[in-house]
Amino acid sequence: MRVNNEDMTLYAVTDRTWLGDRNLVDEVLKAIQGGVTCVQLREKNLSEEEFLIEAISIKKVCNEKSIPLIINDNVDVAIKCGADGVHVGQDDLNAGEVRSLIGDDMILGVTAHNVEEARAAEKHGADYLGVGSVFNTSTKSDVVHINPEILKTISSSVSIPVIAIGGIEKSNILELSGTGVAGVALVSAIFASEDIEAECKELRYLSEKMVSSKDKSDDHTNLCIAHDMKKVLTIAGSDSSGGAGIQADIKTITAHKMYAMSVITSLTAQNTTGVFAIQDATPEFVGAQLDAVFSDIMPDSVKIGMVSNAEIIRVIADKLTEYHAENIVVDPVMVSTSESKLLCDSAHKALKEVLLPLATLITPNVPEAESLSGIEIKTYDDMVRAADIISKLTDGAILVKGGHLENSSQDCLYYNGQALRFSCEKVYNPNTHGTGCTLSSAIACNLADCNSLEDSVRNAKIYLTGALKDGLDLGNGSGPLNHMYNLAQVKHK
Repeated sequence: MRVNNEDMTLYAVTDRTWLGDRNLVDEVLKAIQGGVTCVQLREKNLSEEEFLIEAISIKKVCNEKSIPLIINDNVDVAIKCGADGVHVGQDDLNAGEVRSLIGDDMILGVTAHNVEEARAAEKHGADYLGVGSVFNTSTKSDVVHINPEILKTISSSVSIPVIAIGGIEKSNILELSGTGVAGVALVSAIFASEDIEAECKELRYLSEKMVSSKDKSDDHTNLCIAHDMKKVLTIAGSDSSGGAGIQADIKTITAHKMYAMSVITSLTAQNTTGVFAIQDATPEFVGAQLDAVFSDIMPDSVKIGMVSNAEIIRVIADKLTEYHAENIVVDPVMVSTSESKLLCDSAHKALKEVLLPLATLITPNVPEAESLSGIEIKTYDDMVRAADIISKLTDGAILVKGGHLENSSQDCLYYNGQALRFSCEKVYNPNTHGTGCTLSSAIACNLADCNSLEDSVRNAKIYLTGALKDGLDLGNGSGPLNHMYNLAQVKHK
């Protein structure tokens, strides 16, 4: 039996623990009068006989209002009370087994947490999917959190309606706009309310508004909403002088009008003249930061900078793999602009073995490319040879930056066995602190904005050239760039 998307718009899941002395049947009626489009009867503590009696009563109410009644888990009760369908979780009966028990005339709903489960449920006869938990919820402690990006992926991978569930309330329904879901399933947001009918009217309005926003990019009048903004994560060290590392990355991302997130791998005491001390974060803390970011706000791209030891590198690689991160730009920071060594020798093996293979793009400068390839680089042809050697370490692309070459600022973008030369004017500016961080972050921003790899590199080089030509002059050594040069004219001379 196929269900209409409209039936899923405001899906109420009963929970008598919120009702106190109130009668469940009466409160379900109020919910329907307020705009609920489907009711799931969920009971964990009633006997089979009590459950059936209650189900028959609620089925009568639903029939009068032409609202589908779904029974949670209990196939026997669903069949005996004449319910419209049954909903099962991943730990309950197999979807195919349930379909064979209920036949083709009843609705079958199945809980899914990922694309594989969603496709399997559809294959075995599911009519709709419940996907969550999308937010923190008080009804379950052992939940798997599904962020909006994953929810959108699941919705687009199946042809049956998907409804979001878990921690959804009036304040966050619209955050699901553009995910492709047919509606929301609510528990406490409905049944904990003192005025269920009035609450459901508001919830119905918000759910319909959310569902109608099929494509977040359609609403150009609401650009300030966080979920309309591209998100870029930087994983790098902190530069106390603000010219490189995390600080330069955040400025670059902000200059591209995107939302910056950060995972700090190391603290440095540095300025334009050098690096004076380094304090690494523990691998466990780096992992905790990554979990906090990915479990809540899924990045559209990831830039990786300073990672100074093998343990941190392996944690980063494990987490990026676990969360299926995309558009990963690795800037293999080994030496600072002031020629201070930032990557210890023991981290080289881990960098090559576990991190570079995950990269969409690697952005070594000439000394870094020499270290990774084992050859000396003096010319553009040397850059191509080095890139070819480095390409054996990854399926991604390599951008060898030629800023260290004399009389040239040519870069070599190498991927799929082909080399592409990028040339632009040589900017003679002694203040180049953080240029590598800035370029790699700008590329990550362009990839997040769905630009091609070639266009992303080209656009990022144009941005970096403008920042160099701006002529900011701070500090006693190799000074920082003006990352905001393209946003406002700031007098600094």
